[in-house]
Amino acid sequence: MNHPTVITSSEPLNPTSNTITRRTMIGQLAGATTLSLMPPSLLGAQSATMRKKMGVSAASFWNRRHRRRDNDKFPPLDSALDFLNQCHALDAGGIQVGVRGWEQTFARKVRDRRESYGMYLEGQISLPKSDTELDRFEQNIRNAREAGAVILRTAIGGRRYEDFNEAEEFEQFRQRSLRSLELAEPIVRRHGVKLAIENHKDWRIPDMLDLLEHFDSEHLGVCLDTGNSITLMENPIETAKAFAKFTLTIHFKDMAVQEYENGFLLSEVPFGAGFLDLKEIMTLVEKENSSVQYNLEMITRDPLKIPCLTKKYWATFEQVPGKRLADTLTMVRKNASPNPLPQIATLTPEDRLVFEHRNNLKCFDYARAHLGLKG
Repeated sequence: MNHPTVITSSEPLNPTSNTITRRTMIGQLAGATTLSLMPPSLLGAQSATMRKKMGVSAASFWNRRHRRRDNDKFPPLDSALDFLNQCHALDAGGIQVGVRGWEQTFARKVRDRRESYGMYLEGQISLPKSDTELDRFEQNIRNAREAGAVILRTAIGGRRYEDFNEAEEFEQFRQRSLRSLELAEPIVRRHGVKLAIENHKDWRIPDMLDLLEHFDSEHLGVCLDTGNSITLMENPIETAKAFAKFTLTIHFKDMAVQEYENGFLLSEVPFGAGFLDLKEIMTLVEKENSSVQYNLEMITRDPLKIPCLTKKYWATFEQVPGKRLADTLTMVRKNASPNPLPQIATLTPEDRLVFEHRNNLKCFDYARAHLGLKG
C-alpha cells in the first residue's frame, strides 16, 4: 500500500493571506515524511494513561473526497477502503463513514481490511422517511453490521436558522423526525446496533432530551458534536453535560469565533487554536461512557455565519429567552480569535488539499501531546 504524503513542517499555511505560493507548497511537500513510519517518540507524548486512538469522521477529508481532479500527493478517497487506508496511514484508531449502498461483498472487504489494521468502524446513515424506505435502511444496517459497525451516526436536520421561516415549519420537521425514528428504532434494535443522533445545528438541548425521553430506547443515543450547538446559542460545556450520559460517539473538534455585523462567525480550527475546553468535555463524557470513541471532524471550509441578530434566525426560537443571546455574544467576545479565521475560497483546489491535510495532522499531534489519545 502506498502511504499518502504527510506534511510535517511546523510553519502554518495562512489561508487568509494572498502570499501563499505554489513554490511554498511544493517546498513544504518536498520535506514531508510518511507519518506511519515515524517512531512513536516523534509523534507526541506517550503515557500509560493513553488507551485510545482518535478516529476520523469522513468530513475531515471533505475537500479531498469531493475533489474534481486527481492529485498525485493526495490520491482519491472514493470508497470506505480508500478512507481506511488513509486513516491507517495516519495511525488513526478507526473511521466513521457513510454505509449507503454497500453490498455484502464490499462490506466483507471493509471488515477484512479493518480487522487487518486493528481499527474500529462506525457508520453514517440516513433515516427512512417512509415505509417505502425501510428495506433500503435495513439493508444498509445489515451491511454495516457485517463490516463491524455497531454504532451508526445519523443527522436528522440541517441548519435550523436557515431552513425554517416560522415555528410551524420546525414543528412539522419535528413530527417528521419522530416518524423517521419510529420506523428506524425497531430495525436497529433487531440488528443489535445503536443509532447516534447528532446535535446537528437543529435540535437544541431540550429538543434532543425530549426526543430521547420519548423513545426511551437503549438503541438510540447521541453523536455529540463538540461545536455544532454553539450555532444555537448553547455553551459547549453545557451541551456536553446535558448529553454526556446519552453519548455513543463524538465528533471531536475545536472552534474559533469572531463577531460580524449580523452575529458571529464560527470555524473549525486545529485543536488548541480554538476556545473549546476539550479536556473538560472528555472528562464529562468519559464519566458516563468510558468506551466512547473520538472521531476527528476537522472540516476545512470558510467560516459559517451565525446571524443571531437577524429576525429570521429567531423564527423558531420564540421560547428562548434573550439572555441566551447576551450570554452567547459575551462568550464570543471573550473568546474572539485574535487571528483572521481560515478562508479557503481563494485557494486553488490543490492548495485546499494541502491545507486540509495539514489541519488534520495538527489535530492528531495535539491529541497525542495534550489529550491522552494515541492516534
